[in-house]
Amino acid sequence: MVQNEWAQNALAKNTAKSAQQQGFIILLLCLLSLVGCSPKIIPQAVEGNFEGRIERIEFPSKHIGKRTVDVWLPVTYPAQAPYKVIYMQDGQMLFDAGQTWNKQEWKADETISRLMGADSMQAVIVVGIWNAGPDRHAEYMPQKVYESCPLTFRDSLAHKTGSHVLFSKPVYSDTYLKFIVNELKPYIDNKYKVEGNAASTTIGGSSMGGLISLYAVCEYPAVFGSAICMSTHWIGSFALERNPIPGQMLTYLRKTLPVKGGHKFYFDRGTVGLESLYENAQLEVDALLLAKYADTKKFRSLVYQGSDHSETAWASRLNVPMIFLYPKTK
Repeated sequence: MVQNEWAQNALAKNTAKSAQQQGFIILLLCLLSLVGCSPKIIPQAVEGNFEGRIERIEFPSKHIGKRTVDVWLPVTYPAQAPYKVIYMQDGQMLFDAGQTWNKQEWKADETISRLMGADSMQAVIVVGIWNAGPDRHAEYMPQKVYESCPLTFRDSLAHKTGSHVLFSKPVYSDTYLKFIVNELKPYIDNKYKVEGNAASTTIGGSSMGGLISLYAVCEYPAVFGSAICMSTHWIGSFALERNPIPGQMLTYLRKTLPVKGGHKFYFDRGTVGLESLYENAQLEVDALLLAKYADTKKFRSLVYQGSDHSETAWASRLNVPMIFLYPKTK
């Protein structure tokens, strides 16, 4: 601060000095003004068992604190620029089973590389946002939907379910989306060779990740042009009885699903285990989508008999939303 004041005084008192001297002082002011700014974000190369390459960012968000983000770049990058961008939830589960907690992965790199190589889909990069661990539910639950539920119900979810608390803190998904929209996306648009418009920007995930991705398109329809919602966790918790979340989510969607702008939505579900709890809510959402969009050119909703709730299951059908959202026009 002392140096900054000195520079300002020097500039004020030396109006008679040459233009070259004044220019130097102005430059000094500009340099001093940078003091205290956030450090430069430098992506780090990641080694692992995947196709293409991954650049890892420890993103210093003012909204949610530091967050790990993996940017996957295909082997063609940057030759096919500009690229579409797919923002994915649970980013640590996307690329390398050798580094995941359950030794499963989405195989996003292999699937997209194969489709691009076969000229079946347009060129994309993937931005994998790591989840918040124990705060994942609080981060991914659509906040406006949750806050519309009765207080007694919300309080019940803050109590222990088995060995853990379902909501370890107040739901903050609106803040999480601000991180993506106001901080992460501008950085990606500036750093990488991408188009950046809504039609070229998808957000996706599975389970709670599917729920927050749909919410993101509804809250920011000018930012995200499409959503991938696999095995969408419509129930929000782990019980159907006296659970207001599916009904409140449907009410929210009736009011906020964008009908202009050419948005596209992909949904699917399995039939085994947790997947069996999604049927009724998904059918209601399908009816709403059909009423709003009149045909299925804007959305897909598929059922995979015998499929369970796992990264292996989502990996087996990831090619379907990729081709639906970004088909290669020949």
